[in-house]
Amino acid sequence: MKLIKKNKILIVAIIAYILVALFKPSYFVEGLIQSKYYFIEMLQILPAVFILTSLIQTWVPTPVIMKYFGDGSGIKGYGLSFLIGSLSAGPIYAAFPVCKTLFKKGAGIKNIMIILSTWAVVKIPMLINEAKFMGVEYMVVRWALTVVAIMIMAMIVGRFLKPSDIKMTIGNIVIDDSVCILCERCLNDYPDVIIKTDKGFAIRDGKEVSEEILNVCPVGAIG
Repeated sequence: MKLIKKNKILIVAIIAYILVALFKPSYFVEGLIQSKYYFIEMLQILPAVFILTSLIQTWVPTPVIMKYFGDGSGIKGYGLSFLIGSLSAGPIYAAFPVCKTLFKKGAGIKNIMIILSTWAVVKIPMLINEAKFMGVEYMVVRWALTVVAIMIMAMIVGRFLKPSDIKMTIGNIVIDDSVCILCERCLNDYPDVIIKTDKGFAIRDGKEVSEEILNVCPVGAIG
């Protein structure tokens, strides 16, 4: 049952394909052709994305992410988020693993919203093609209006959606001993997940770390 729940989207897609194959065979063939195209594209792009997310997870400390992309990063964080989205390459679905990793490490919801939106509609390669086919004036006006719209959406989402509202299970989490101040708050609040060691604290083997546990540390040592 746990396996089914974890892969429910894939199962629904397979059932949909079967139903289409039974009632609309021509649509089924066309769907397979399109799926093949996107599958090959994903095989080409996702390995690089996974490497990038692994590097962020392993080499970028949580306090650094919180400083430059956290809720308190302000205009600096907005600018960096716009820069990441604008300089990105690849389709929008490649942005989700990156943003999930940044969010787990302490990035604010507004900055995540800016990265995703910018990645989708104002990437520099897209702007170059837009200027080529639609003209520079059209591109500049559309870009400016889109940036304003992105900022408005980010502010609205950040106002009504809190990190605790986003439920996600987080794996591959460690407690950074160099950041930890040994306050024992994580241990006191989640003794079934956190264990005390000779060096400090650690995640119990086989235990899953939720967003609530990630946010319980006052200095962001869990990440």
